[in-house]
Amino acid sequence: MANAQCACGALRLKLSEPPQLTALCHCFACQRRTGAPFSANAFYAIDCVEISGTSTEFIRTADSGRQVRMHFCPTCGSTVYWKADAAPHWIGVAIGSLAEPAFGPPALSVFEQSKHGWVQLEETVEHFPGSPSGRP
Repeated sequence: MANAQCACGALRLKLSEPPQLTALCHCFACQRRTGAPFSANAFYAIDCVEISGTSTEFIRTADSGRQVRMHFCPTCGSTVYWKADAAPHWIGVAIGSLAEPAFGPPALSVFEQSKHGWVQLEETVEHFPGSPSGRP
């Protein structure tokens, strides 16, 4: 079991199973959301996630036209998790909110068409210029 939380600890997640997928996303929306050159994401089956605390929701429309619902702490502003209409059985969790240095490497790197040129990834990572079909 793992736990994720915002910077102040008011918004928390208990994760009763390991993630089903880990990915880096280099899309401009994730760059702007994180303030970093990419987001690091772990995707869990929604029924293995217990959420405590209040979140503020920001809804954005993805390139697909579907909505993505970002949940962040109203006190400290940390984005902790998100839900995508395109993948209703999954919940995305910011890997940084787990604060676990031993957390495994990503399996995928998506939207590499907007990846910063200096970002170097392991050879084991599967690369996609855009969004891979059939994945959250």
